[in-house]
Amino acid sequence: MTLFEFIYYLGYSAKKHYSLKHQKRLPHKVISIGNITAGGTGKTPAVIAIADEAKKRGFYPIILTRGYKGKAKGPVFVSYQPSAISHQLYGDEPLLMSEILKDVPIVKCADRYKGGMFAIEELTAISSQLSAKTLFILDDGFQHWQLFRDKNILLIDAENSFDNRRLLPVGLLREPLKEIERADIVVLTKTDNIRQAIIEDIAGEIKSYNSKTPVFLSMHKPAGFVKLSGETMPFEWAKGKNFFAFCGIGSPESFKKTVLSAGCSLKGSKKYSDHYSYKKEDIEEVIKEAKANNAGWIVTTEKDVIRLRGLRLPDNLVALKIRFAIDEKFYAEVFKC
Repeated sequence: MTLFEFIYYLGYSAKKHYSLKHQKRLPHKVISIGNITAGGTGKTPAVIAIADEAKKRGFYPIILTRGYKGKAKGPVFVSYQPSAISHQLYGDEPLLMSEILKDVPIVKCADRYKGGMFAIEELTAISSQLSAKTLFILDDGFQHWQLFRDKNILLIDAENSFDNRRLLPVGLLREPLKEIERADIVVLTKTDNIRQAIIEDIAGEIKSYNSKTPVFLSMHKPAGFVKLSGETMPFEWAKGKNFFAFCGIGSPESFKKTVLSAGCSLKGSKKYSDHYSYKKEDIEEVIKEAKANNAGWIVTTEKDVIRLRGLRLPDNLVALKIRFAIDEKFYAEVFKC
């Protein structure tokens, strides 16, 4: 362990000890979705999929999120509006959840217990839907020890499972790998183009830390294109068209692979930092590069479109819809009493 890792570990250990000592419990079940590495493991599509499945099974899901980079002081309900102000208030991920899960309450608050109690008080006052079937979904919660959870779901990116196996800031690990033992369920994400031997190696390492946890494989599948007008286009629409891709997410290479898997003829790409706040000059540069690469269309992620609101965007810009795909046995395990 390097000096920088050791300093990080001291802070991590102190926070964990304090949080567990003062841990609180909400009056309804809590399912946590998180990761052990920094970067894009695909939490947002997973949270959306689990909330949607919860509704199908008769639950009343409420999502608790910190709303990374959102300036609104919680607790507050996330209300989707197609504007730059909304993105600045709530952050891109909560807004995307709100846009897709229109009837699922989403609460932004750094203190997720406080956010959960706020939701109970506010929703009880205006609705009779809260009941024993109420279910809290804790977004990015694997390290949020302040709140007790009934089930811990750990997502691991199959394309870059543990990076160099070093703690931040030397590597991408938020915690030592032995903390995998806390997971009730592990999901390997983005397994679409990963060789079986690699998947088996990752699963074997997971089992060395937690022999009892079930390990599921998931994919982030393209689900069509969305124009700025809101019109949804099928995959067939992309045939014969040239695309230029750009994004500001945790795993840009993964997005590039997904674009190609959707049947796009990719003529070039550009990447920005995760949660990047776009400016007018950035869009002008993207348009310029797309033209230089003979790309008639520009494609980005739904999350990036959230952060592009308020800017003047070209009519040939589309978002690629990406959805979390996994075996039904996963949901049976998640919602098992």
